[in-house]
Amino acid sequence: MNEDNAALRVIDDLRSVVRAGQPGDRLPSVRELMARHKASPVTVQQAIRRMAGEGLVEVRPGRGSYVAARPAPARAPDLSWQSVALGPGRPGEELVSSLIAVPRPEVLQLSSGYLDPGLLPTEALGAALSRAARRPAAWGRVPLEGREELRAWFAREAGGELRAGDMTVCSGAQPALSTVFRGLSEPGEVVLLEAPTYLGAIAAARDAGLRVVPVPTDADGVRPDLLAAAFERTGARLFYCQPLHANPHGAVLSAARRPEVFAIVRAAGAFLIEDDWGRGLTIDGATPPTLASEDVDGHVVYVRSLTKVAAPGLRVAVIGARGPAGIRLRTARSLDDFYVSGPLQEAAIDLVTSPFWRRHLRSLRGALRSRRDVLLSALRSHLPDFDVTTPTGGLHVWARLPEDLDDVELTTAAAARDVVVFPGRPWFAAEPPGSYVRLTFGGAPEHTLAEGIQRLAEVRAAIRRSARGTSPAG
Repeated sequence: MNEDNAALRVIDDLRSVVRAGQPGDRLPSVRELMARHKASPVTVQQAIRRMAGEGLVEVRPGRGSYVAARPAPARAPDLSWQSVALGPGRPGEELVSSLIAVPRPEVLQLSSGYLDPGLLPTEALGAALSRAARRPAAWGRVPLEGREELRAWFAREAGGELRAGDMTVCSGAQPALSTVFRGLSEPGEVVLLEAPTYLGAIAAARDAGLRVVPVPTDADGVRPDLLAAAFERTGARLFYCQPLHANPHGAVLSAARRPEVFAIVRAAGAFLIEDDWGRGLTIDGATPPTLASEDVDGHVVYVRSLTKVAAPGLRVAVIGARGPAGIRLRTARSLDDFYVSGPLQEAAIDLVTSPFWRRHLRSLRGALRSRRDVLLSALRSHLPDFDVTTPTGGLHVWARLPEDLDDVELTTAAAARDVVVFPGRPWFAAEPPGSYVRLTFGGAPEHTLAEGIQRLAEVRAAIRRSARGTSPAG
């Protein structure tokens, strides 16, 4: 440790000499640097070699070390040609990247789509990955569709007619959705999506060249009357749905509507893409079964990921589909990255089949309930004019803003105060019916949630004062 500190002192000393000197100036000798910093000759020589590797020092054998010649200033690069060569950007790319951006440590983040680090089963994950890494077979070739044991577990969890052979493992839900949209459609065709819905699905569908048509939802999920009308008007063959704790608005497709939705999809001869992202995140009541478990004739294409309920780094998801659709999706999947890392799949199997997994889900349920309630309590206290519904699960609260408040204006002003929340309009594939924000309770500790809402209320008050043309004292 002392030698490490001595090396840093020598490097800092040399940097100072280089900055103050001119090219060709002689640097202090090795002996002088040893005495000055109480360092060994090896430490001093390593420091000089590092500086030489950075191009700051020139070593002349037998003569000493000197300040290196500074290169002539490079011409300022002109990258403007790339705008012409690349053409228009893909819609939604910047929004998806903002979902996974890592904020500065001082920022109060109320927008993360991932669990707070304090809720992650990191010790169990580390142990599982360590055991997987020691298995020689984990480092070999993996079947394109994924490990048999992992696919079997996902199939049991989905229920119904799905079997291990119907499952294809993917590196996360976003690649899975991209595969489904590419594999089951042709560019220019229509896909129906709930409104609002996961903006990553909107972006993936558009990236596949599809025309996105929104279908409004309410507290009971997608509206069957409008879904039927959308199928009839567009002739669509795909409908993307989040029946459990829909992101961002939290609705659960009601038991009464499930058979109606199935009947509409069957009549249209279409596929229903079930994004089961929220399984394992139910807070209140029993978790309803998957739509896939009630599907007899292969209309449901099932997508589920472990990332949300376990950890952002566990990039393991699955697509479940039967018949020709399953074959086509496995082929489409192979165009991406052949297969998911063997050690990661082995670690996932180890984790979800261990007794710890159920304990983790029980603990997570209690922690999410507590954080949700803290966020809702703070909203009622500081922002009572925000219209919110208590979600029964998931990670988010969807808040409709008062008519005099714009979602983008609010989120922009909040970011200036180091509070990050997500505006509502990107979650709509067409014009939103009002202003909303998505507030995440699962991605931050309770004190951050309370402080974040209090600071958001201060931002909201400042916006109101500005609109009225008054000062804080007025």
